[in-house]
Amino acid sequence: MIMKRPTLFLTVGLPCTGKTTAARRIETERQALRLTKDEWVKALYGPENPAPATDVIEGRLIAIGLRALELGTNVVIDFGLWSRDERSALRRAAADVGATVEMRYFELAPAEQRRRLDRRQAEAPDTTWPMSDEELAEWAALFETPTQGELDGSEPVGDPPAGFATWDAWRGHRWPPSVL
Repeated sequence: MIMKRPTLFLTVGLPCTGKTTAARRIETERQALRLTKDEWVKALYGPENPAPATDVIEGRLIAIGLRALELGTNVVIDFGLWSRDERSALRRAAADVGATVEMRYFELAPAEQRRRLDRRQAEAPDTTWPMSDEELAEWAALFETPTQGELDGSEPVGDPPAGFATWDAWRGHRWPPSVL
């Protein structure tokens, strides 16, 4: 019996651009384990969104996702992955466990993003947090748009950032194992 290599799906984009909707579709169509950080943060912290806990939750979900990939299960990471380093670390980790990667990038005009956020706040406030126009603009300025080579997988993962010998070491720094 030939086993097909599992796939790690990465949803990339700012808030309210369609990542979770796509992740749910991938979950069903590709029989993938969907790991949506916001659902866990909401379940554990309600109206709060503490950055240190968010990073730890992401790290824990990534560890679960990597284990699922090792076991042959497709996984979809639904975090946003705003930086190239985050995406590179996950591309490398997936390759290390024998998985392929499909990256999905979601982009919207700011006015449409705001409209979707307002609709979500009105219809399902328990699924999101309030976000100001200033925050959305600040996050958009921080976001590193994926290159075509990242999206189609043709661009190799480079070396980890300075100060880190491996992408695993960088991943452990970016997504710490605990809030302490």
